[in-house]
Amino acid sequence: MLNSDISCYVALHRGLGRKFSEQCRMLQLFADYAERFGDQHTKIERIYDWCRTASSQNVSRRRFDVVRNFCLYAHAEDQTHEVPPVGVFGRGKRQRPTPHIIEPEQIRAIMQAALDLPPTGKISPYTYHYLFGVLAATGLRISEALALQHDDFVADGLIIRHGKFGKQRLLPLQPSTRQALGSYLSIRKKLGAVGDDLFVTTRGRAPHKTATHIIFMRLVRKLGFRGPTGTSGMRMHDLRHTFAVRSLESCPRDREAIAHHMAALSTYLGHVDVAHTYWYLEATPVLLRDITAAGERLFMGDVA
Repeated sequence: MLNSDISCYVALHRGLGRKFSEQCRMLQLFADYAERFGDQHTKIERIYDWCRTASSQNVSRRRFDVVRNFCLYAHAEDQTHEVPPVGVFGRGKRQRPTPHIIEPEQIRAIMQAALDLPPTGKISPYTYHYLFGVLAATGLRISEALALQHDDFVADGLIIRHGKFGKQRLLPLQPSTRQALGSYLSIRKKLGAVGDDLFVTTRGRAPHKTATHIIFMRLVRKLGFRGPTGTSGMRMHDLRHTFAVRSLESCPRDREAIAHHMAALSTYLGHVDVAHTYWYLEATPVLLRDITAAGERLFMGDVA
């Protein structure tokens, strides 16, 4: 019963263009837990018990919010489903991690280290080398890069067909990035690597997102750019952060130019809301300093 209701709920959201993969995974875990007790409908106490088994307060809150949203849907269809009150596991939102800005020489070192990955003489080391390079040069999300097909590399750039919330966009490329991708495709052909995906491993398919994260972490730890497991530091997503921040730092220091630059950068990064792009100002001390100085000059002028 629960699994059937969850399938309908997930299908509804995916029909609206959402991937909804993490929510689907959580709801299936909850259904497996509840059905072990013979539950056919949601029960408040069972939801509480399941959320308490989480590894942290943040995970408990995330579980609760996902299940409660499902309960609202299920209760509208069948009032036997119980709906817990809002905010039982807190209303706070997990703080967004501070971006780690990666220096150009660090990016080059990571790319070079990727070429030493096994298996020697196969396509996989080259794939990670060029994949990390493209992430750094374009600010693509890793999921977007891994979803690229061979035919998505066109004369005008890269066609992003699987952006967040199903958004599509055309990503223009710098000549150097275009040349690098051309070199990668030549290597693919020379090594006989086939497959419809743009970035492929020896299996002929794009590497899995989790495997890519693991490889990146191994490389940065080997290079000394991040400490041992359990410590914070450089992440693969910081390649995207670095691209956005460097782009803002190169922007002319006047309000109108920044506004136009923000709008263009938001579109380029595939942000749903430009407010998500403005978050990068917090990680751009150079730009913040200049904005503050401009504000002070304006204030002093008004005072005079």
